[in-house]
Amino acid sequence: MSTPRSAGPSVIDAHHHLWLYSAAEYDWIDDSMAALRRDFLPRDLVAELAQAGVDGAVTVQARQTLEETRWLLELARSCEAIRGVVGWAPLAAPNFEVVVDALATDPKLVGLRHVVQAEPKSFLDGADFNRGIRAMQKTGLVYDLLLVESQLEEATRFVDRHPQQTFVLDHLAKPKIAAQEIEPWRTRIRELSKRSNICCKLSGMVTEDAWSRWSIESLRPYLDTAVEAFGADRLMAGSDWPVSLVATSYDRWWKVLRDYFADFSEDERTEIFGATATRIYNLR
Repeated sequence: MSTPRSAGPSVIDAHHHLWLYSAAEYDWIDDSMAALRRDFLPRDLVAELAQAGVDGAVTVQARQTLEETRWLLELARSCEAIRGVVGWAPLAAPNFEVVVDALATDPKLVGLRHVVQAEPKSFLDGADFNRGIRAMQKTGLVYDLLLVESQLEEATRFVDRHPQQTFVLDHLAKPKIAAQEIEPWRTRIRELSKRSNICCKLSGMVTEDAWSRWSIESLRPYLDTAVEAFGADRLMAGSDWPVSLVATSYDRWWKVLRDYFADFSEDERTEIFGATATRIYNLR
């Protein structure tokens, strides 16, 4: 049964993906994730949104190519549910400023992201990458940080270098939920959250837990920490669909979030379930 939409503020999925599957381009989808070896397109997204009572979504890059960024923007122009796109562009390239200025003319482009979690230690300290972030600032685009817990201290140094740039931390920096390890992640994410120019997505959690055994109780210490660290006005709900399908259905994830935040104030829920994403990404 579909979850009815409320008459109130828009509910926004702040993080999901779309792709045309090929084994070569998505080699990270191994046999344990075989259900993801197919196309995921706007019509699939729209069906999931309707089932879960979600009004719109932010589509995030999954490949590090300008071709994919342009394709996602094309999809967004033809699909009302896609409120914005976080794409990829070559931040460290000498011609990045020219590239980003051209991309930023599309009102559906709201941010950029690089798969930092796959990069070597100190990647975020690199001079060329930091030059790219400085060049981004005049565009008003947000920068999404995709990294793991061990990169949080590096990320804190990075954010400190760019106090005028808005950042969004994806997936809570992927804490080791399945191992029930909360430190040093908790200490590090609290430190990062002291920077007022960074927000955090409540997404990608179930895939960091045991896929077949996760529960709201196993996630609770990490959700509690995120709420304490960032507060409702710097948190945004997201699904990480379709990657999340290895561990949960789309509507089940939204039910978990709604259950967790049921006792929060209406204003806090409004922020987390859509207003923060709308404000930070300047969604139209």
